[in-house]
Amino acid sequence: MSIEDLFKQITTTTRTSGKPEYIVVGLGNPGREYEETRHNAGFLAIDYVAEKLGVKINRAKYDSLCAEVRIGDKNVLLMKPQTYMNRSGTAVSAAADFYKIPSQNILVLCDDITQNPGKIRIRKSGSAGGHNGLKNIIEYGGSDKFPRIRIGVGAKPSPEYDLADWVTGKIPAEDKKVISARFSDIEKAIPLILSGDYERAMCLYNG
Repeated sequence: MSIEDLFKQITTTTRTSGKPEYIVVGLGNPGREYEETRHNAGFLAIDYVAEKLGVKINRAKYDSLCAEVRIGDKNVLLMKPQTYMNRSGTAVSAAADFYKIPSQNILVLCDDITQNPGKIRIRKSGSAGGHNGLKNIIEYGGSDKFPRIRIGVGAKPSPEYDLADWVTGKIPAEDKKVISARFSDIEKAIPLILSGDYERAMCLYNG
């Protein structure tokens, strides 16, 4: 199937009536004070994807806001955990346990301070790499064998700068512009990842 066909599938997705077989989760912190912050890049990306799919992520379940959709031929649960970043795993594991979804069928969208704004990195699996949200998902799920799309938000300006202050700081307008410009690539990468074509997703959209 061509990338054009896959993209056509995702943009014509409708609500699902079947049990979710996959989870796509955007990580972030709830609350108005955290809107538009670096740590909420995952929230911003999944909101963009949901809008393109014609759904709102607003159903309260599993300590999260959720929506159920079809992407291609797959039933997918979109999630925005409301547990705060450091406890994201409690929400993700609750949904995964309920639907009996294996780790490899959970796709995580999150921020990455090791990459410049506007860069994305797709990986099939791997360690938390210092990200507390990923760390908690690994801890509660018992596995690091899940794909993720890490969204570059830029590094601290100096080693002395407090990390918590940096990731909860507002994304500057210029950075937000280049970050948001990659959301369409994330949208296109999702059906490839869900279909198991990680190499193609990485080849097309990493960087």
